[in-house]
Amino acid sequence: MRFILLFIFFLFFSSSIIYCQSPKQQLATKNGLIASISDTTFVNLKDYSDGFAYDMKYATNDNFLKSKVYDCAECFLRLKTVKALIKANDKFTKKGYRIKLFDCYRPLDIQKKMWALVSNPEYVADPAKGSIHNRGGAVDLTLVTLEGKELEMGTTFDFFGKEASHGYPFPDKKVMDNRKMLKKIMLQNGFKAFESEWWHYNLTSAMVDKVSNTKWKCN
Repeated sequence: MRFILLFIFFLFFSSSIIYCQSPKQQLATKNGLIASISDTTFVNLKDYSDGFAYDMKYATNDNFLKSKVYDCAECFLRLKTVKALIKANDKFTKKGYRIKLFDCYRPLDIQKKMWALVSNPEYVADPAKGSIHNRGGAVDLTLVTLEGKELEMGTTFDFFGKEASHGYPFPDKKVMDNRKMLKKIMLQNGFKAFESEWWHYNLTSAMVDKVSNTKWKCN
C-alpha cells in the first residue's frame, strides 16, 4: 500500500513540474523530442518557435493571384531552414525586431499558377526547374517591431518592379538601412538574397533538395 501511495505521489509531482514549465521550457522539451528527425524533413515553424509574426498572403485574397491558394496559413519548411531562420530571428530580436513571414514552402502546383500569371524569372521561378520555395528552403519575409509594426522597406511584398530590387537607390536612408539590416543578418545565418526581391531569401544548402508538391494538412 505504501508503495502505491509513493507511486501516485511521484506521478502527481512529475506532472506538476511539467505543468509549471514556462512556455520556453515547454518548447525546449518539445524540440528535444523532435530533434532526432532529419534536417530535410518538412516541419511547421510554429512547432519550433513562437517568436515569429505571420501574414501568410497566399492563404488570403491579398496577393497578386487575387485568390486564396493555400488552405491554411501555416509556414512549413525543411527542418534545416527552420533552424537557420530561428537563429536569424534571435539576432533581430536582440535589436528590437522580429521576422514576419509572408510565404514559406510552396507546392509545385501553386508555382505553376504563379508562372501562368507572371512568366518572368526575375520575379517567379519557372516551375519546369522549380523554386526554392518548392524545396522548402525559401522564405518571403519582412521585419516588424516587437509590437508588430512593419519596418519601411520601400515597396510592398510582391511588388513587380525595379524598386523592389536590393540595388535600387532609394533616397530614403531609413529604407536603405532597414533593407541592409535584413540582408546582413539573413546572409550571416546561411541565406542568400534574391536580387530582384528584397523580401525573398533562399537557404544556400536547400539548392540540392528535391522539388515537392505535397499539400499540408490543416488543423
